[in-house]
Amino acid sequence: MPRPPAVVRTLPSLRRAMETLRVRRATVALVPTMGALHDGHLALVHQAKRHASKVVVSIFVNPTQFAPHEDFGSYPRTWKADLAKLTEARVDLVWNPGVSTMYPPGFSSRILTEGPAQAGLEDRFRPHFFGGVATVVGKLFAQCRPDVALFGQKDYQQLKVVTRMAADLDLGVKVIGVPIVRERDGLAMSSRNVYLSVEQRADAPTLYRTMKDAARRLRNGDDLGAVMADGARTIGDAGFDLDYFEARHAETLAPIRSTKDGPVRLLVAAKIGTTRLIDNIGV
Repeated sequence: MPRPPAVVRTLPSLRRAMETLRVRRATVALVPTMGALHDGHLALVHQAKRHASKVVVSIFVNPTQFAPHEDFGSYPRTWKADLAKLTEARVDLVWNPGVSTMYPPGFSSRILTEGPAQAGLEDRFRPHFFGGVATVVGKLFAQCRPDVALFGQKDYQQLKVVTRMAADLDLGVKVIGVPIVRERDGLAMSSRNVYLSVEQRADAPTLYRTMKDAARRLRNGDDLGAVMADGARTIGDAGFDLDYFEARHAETLAPIRSTKDGPVRLLVAAKIGTTRLIDNIGV
């Protein structure tokens, strides 16, 4: 049985632990998470081991990226199971701060992002989100000072926002995106999938199937507008409340009119019941 990773919850303890990890100039990878770990998170850990000699995983459910009507209070918290998975994955350190450590009394600073954060996708429906994400990730980078940080491609706009922020602010962290890990039927793994009823879980892979079909048609030269309209209709007919189903430039997230406008990424967000799912694929 592997030895459990060290767990630290205060900034002085984190600084001491990071100094220990960096003995002999070891490189450090950070995997930021909100816990409720699944195989998608573990894929980030495995990739982290390929890019650095030491791996730190943060577990912090960040209140500033949740709106008042969202699921901060009910977000899955599975500490014992998470620690067992990180032990099996041979993670070196777990950073598990409390809210008062991350946002002590008087905290009044915020990282405001533009560019990909204002692409009109997640920001249109969750205007609070990227300010909260950028601020907490900026703090995690400052606290842990990793050489690389790994994020899943499922939150594709978030990946672009964090990548842009790290470059713009000269944070010295290389951000690496890791491909989406899917269930056998194509559903993107997510901590929120536990909210789905049996019937909703059976319908949830419709998003992936619709994107795959749309990508195939686009590669075959079908009209982009017609393909996207058909996909939106399919998703709605399956019982989803669609927020967006869009084709965007894969790097800038700018709207496109044709597949000739650059590398294309299809992105979708939709609710089934009360659960909001997001997904994306390349064309």
